[in-house]
Amino acid sequence: MAKNHRGKGLKNLPNHGRGECPVCHRTGVKLLYEVKVGEQTHKVCKNCKQSAAQKLSA
Repeated sequence: MAKNHRGKGLKNLPNHGRGECPVCHRTGVKLLYEVKVGEQTHKVCKNCKQSAAQKLSA
């Protein structure tokens, strides 16, 4: 079965969803995951999302 529409939602985002992560300051990574800090939500990279989930579960 073909997977023709994989990543189609990224085409609508500015810079195709890539930028600098506000947590680890890596550049050129996909910022797809939202993490709520206080009342604000920030888009972070995959590694920072996983580390935030581990900190919240511990």
